Amino acid sequence: MTGRPRGRLLYMGFIWIARHAWAMLVERLSATPVSASRGGLESSPTVTVADNPLSRARENGSPESQTPSRHQAMLTLAALGIVYGDIGTSPLYAVRESLLAVAGVATHEQRVLGVLSLIFWSLMIVVASKYITFILRADNGGEGGVLALAQLAHRTPRLGRGAKSAIVLAGILGLALFYGDGLLTPAISVLSAVEGVALDNGAFAPLVLPLTIAILIGLFVIQSRGTARVGGLFGPVMILWFLILGTLGGMSIARTPEILFALNPYYGVSLIAASPAIGFVALGAVFLAVTGAEALYADMGHLGRKAIRTAWLSLVFPALVLNYFGQGAAILADPNRIQSAFYSVAPDWAHYPMVLLATVATIIASQAVISGVFSVTSRRCNWASSRAWRSGTPPPSNSVRSTFRA
Repeated sequence: MTGRPRGRLLYMGFIWIARHAWAMLVERLSATPVSASRGGLESSPTVTVADNPLSRARENGSPESQTPSRHQAMLTLAALGIVYGDIGTSPLYAVRESLLAVAGVATHEQRVLGVLSLIFWSLMIVVASKYITFILRADNGGEGGVLALAQLAHRTPRLGRGAKSAIVLAGILGLALFYGDGLLTPAISVLSAVEGVALDNGAFAPLVLPLTIAILIGLFVIQSRGTARVGGLFGPVMILWFLILGTLGGMSIARTPEILFALNPYYGVSLIAASPAIGFVALGAVFLAVTGAEALYADMGHLGRKAIRTAWLSLVFPALVLNYFGQGAAILADPNRIQSAFYSVAPDWAHYPMVLLATVATIIASQAVISGVFSVTSRRCNWASSRAWRSGTPPPSNSVRSTFRA
């Protein structure tokens, strides 16, 4: 079978998998009661989707009973594009930058296993444990985000003036880091995706920077429209993106299964112990694998914790782990693939389709980040222009990463 028919068959296979995976997800969500907790940290009342006429219709066997479940499924779909667009595009550069940061430390095998171990346990500790398990429980009237959390802590009656001032400063610092993420993510994500056009043909290298700049300018031009108009397209594209990430990563792991030794945290610890100074710098590169994790908390008020958790556990986390380890397997077999770590897991015939898909995915991630920065800025400007700030009233807490409305 020639490369082109084989590529067409695999492409159709990916489309079939995406459609049926989405159908199974909808069916699974429809079979379970849907609830989206909106309670506070203490004994605040919990508002669930069941507290509406449609849920009562479900109990009475009405045909409208499927609507809440379909709504929850759509929230999960939206979470894939809006919440996980940022962290979902980290495989484009995280492994490459992390390995380049530890160049010259230990052996090649120890470096690869150590970096993959650090990435895996960063996802486990920072995202799966910290955000999915704990942070999503700390909402302020259903809203998330660093300012929502600061406002919640600011209302504690037993805190002194100094402690409240420290909380305000911490909230401002968190907001500044959010702006830093909004500056970093679009540039590095789009550039990493577009660089793929020059890997197989150096003649395209002069086009990388102009194409990246044109895409970024276009993102800011359409930013004022927000993500609501195109939010319905984000989820399906990201389903395809994550399915392909996981599939290609799994195929690469099957060829070099030794990479699975990186599940042992010993390799990550030993890499840092071999050179603490370089290991500290390497941790900064490894952190690229979890950039965008704050969106899980910031967008909780719009999408609900159930949708965010379902998307992470059912698709995002498995796909990311498979792809990271797939990249590590390819580099473990061929050290010359470090510069093209992300595209090393794709077959030769799929290189340019992957460049196109990666560019679309980074556009989705960047648009969500840019819209979130614009939303936060406009709300703070409206608050600052009013007289509320003079009376000490905190700014609105619903600072989100996107302008999507379910």
